[in-house]
Amino acid sequence: MVDVKADLEDLQMEIIKQLPDLIENSKKKALEFMNNGKVDFDREIILKGNIKGLNKLYTSDNIYAMKDLLDRGYKGKIDLIYIDPPFFTMANYWHRISLGEKNIRYLAYNDIWKDGLLEYLEMLTVRLYLMKELLSSRGTIYVHLDYRTVHYVKIIMDCIFGRERFLNEIIWAYRSGGASRRHFARKHDTILAYTKTEEYIFNPQKEKSYNRGLKPYRFKGVKEYQDEIGWYTLVNLRDVWQVDMVGRTSKERIGYGTQKPEALLKLIILSSSNEDSIVADFFAGSGTTAAVAEKHKRNWVISDLEDIAVATIRKRLSQVGKSSYQVLSKSQAKSKINFEIEREAKNQKEYLKFIFKEYKMDWEGVELKEEDREIIEEILKKDSLSLIDYIGIGYKNNKGQNIIKKEIIRRRDDISSHYHVKYLLDEEFKGQVYIKFIDIFGRNFYEIRKINK
Repeated sequence: MVDVKADLEDLQMEIIKQLPDLIENSKKKALEFMNNGKVDFDREIILKGNIKGLNKLYTSDNIYAMKDLLDRGYKGKIDLIYIDPPFFTMANYWHRISLGEKNIRYLAYNDIWKDGLLEYLEMLTVRLYLMKELLSSRGTIYVHLDYRTVHYVKIIMDCIFGRERFLNEIIWAYRSGGASRRHFARKHDTILAYTKTEEYIFNPQKEKSYNRGLKPYRFKGVKEYQDEIGWYTLVNLRDVWQVDMVGRTSKERIGYGTQKPEALLKLIILSSSNEDSIVADFFAGSGTTAAVAEKHKRNWVISDLEDIAVATIRKRLSQVGKSSYQVLSKSQAKSKINFEIEREAKNQKEYLKFIFKEYKMDWEGVELKEEDREIIEEILKKDSLSLIDYIGIGYKNNKGQNIIKKEIIRRRDDISSHYHVKYLLDEEFKGQVYIKFIDIFGRNFYEIRKINK
């Protein structure tokens, strides 16, 4: 009879034995990658204002994003890195898409590692070495994990950043559904914080500390406050953070499964960065880091590999973002949209009118269950444009840059199979129109057309 428990114990011991080699090999891989040639990206600018200190959204494996940043002089320039990597759940994550009265599920990303925990830890370790290169001398890195891997990653970070650079183990405690009859309900994540040097940014934040019995102490020199719960004082933030998750009815909710609350990122960003800082997130997910950085006047750099995450971020930033940013992509879908462009003059202004007619979808990379695929095929026949989620319109400038000045986020139940969009021409337009499309699966593609002046 196979002793499963003994086999698991042997495997865990083997992983511990292999950690020194894993750390050393990951360091060599990171160094080799840094010395490789430059990475090519398609680049576009979402123009909202001054492009000085341009923020960046990479849609690629984050290792290429970090390589590009190092090549462009960002070594030692980023004051705060927050990452929320996969948790080694060994599960698939599905994104729910509403299409009128019907819902489908699309594979957003998988957290399955064929070679197990060592493969996962090596993936993360190589990237942590690159992040250390990007981190400034006053910088801090926060790594968000849970019970599955945090103890291994703590050892790895001690080796990369030094035990003396360990700042805090932060417990994010939250309430959510779900419990077990066989163990205590797991209702917290762990965030490891390390600094680059002794001279790091730290701005203490305050939290409420309720008095015993919720009554006033009336100590001399101690300022006390009262709310609906009772009397309290303000103290420096401790390392256990009670922050609500993004619930189903939350105003923040944007439909991304692993979305983190803005209140959580606000504590991190205000504590470990200043208004002149660059904040980075290399597993950006729903884009909470960028959204909070925008609100608090920080520059930001984020990246995510998954199309649905990047599409979610772009839509989110179109609504809350106020600064220009650059999108850097390594690939695009082979899909096409049939459309015509007409010129129109009105009130001494000139417009381009886009007449969209049909979406021809490329199925490559779209993983759906059979019944959901049938729903999409039927929509493609009847109302193909309802599968388009985002349209960006702009121009190609004299420097060869692709500029987007008008963003359209379409409500999926509003899109008809034939609709018009107007775009105002200005003196910056040089005869080439640039138009970006993103479908409901997050796949993006663009087209450039010449327009006679």
